[in-house]
Amino acid sequence: MRKITFRDIIRKVALGIILNTKSGLGVSPIISVSYNVSMILGVNFGNMTFVLYTVFVLIEVLIHIALKKGQGKELLITLGKDLLQLPLSLVFTRFMNLFSAWIPAPENGFVLQLLVLVAGIICIGIGAAMSLDMRIIPNPGDGIVQAIADCIRKTVGFTKNCFDLFNICISISVGLIFAHRLIGIGVGTVLSVIGVGRVIALFNHLFMGKLTKLAGM
Repeated sequence: MRKITFRDIIRKVALGIILNTKSGLGVSPIISVSYNVSMILGVNFGNMTFVLYTVFVLIEVLIHIALKKGQGKELLITLGKDLLQLPLSLVFTRFMNLFSAWIPAPENGFVLQLLVLVAGIICIGIGAAMSLDMRIIPNPGDGIVQAIADCIRKTVGFTKNCFDLFNICISISVGLIFAHRLIGIGVGTVLSVIGVGRVIALFNHLFMGKLTKLAGM
């Protein structure tokens, strides 16, 4: 069996996000803001997600400078890892555009929409679990959560829930103010918040040992 590659991981997460979006039941909280802005302005969803991720990386850099001020070499290493998220984001959002062009939205009712949503949640969860287990450069959505957690000295799980809620509130506000309706927020958004964490936990329980072997760790 071939080794798991970095491209496999970002491709799987990108596919999951697009499936989540194409379900029509609500987008993932972490990209709900970029989805709202892209729909309102009529610009490319993947490109707007790259802009959002760039903002996340800049926030991470500022947080790490504040936390590691005076630590010299350790600060430089941390900032280097932060900035490496930018090329990762560029590749990631190109995959998003590719899958968005290839995958049609389901048109045969709620059951098919739900199946597409579940497939998206599974892909996102598996991709996120692979990224965490292999300790590679995180995507900015995960990176900013970790940085904020370090800053406020709370657990990543608690910080993730708060950050998801923050993004949902921003998305609701943007949609109501500029389009006078909700955009991309629905039952799928809630199921994504709950489901991705459960998929990560289950995947790690069943496959973490095999994954590290495939990754050559």
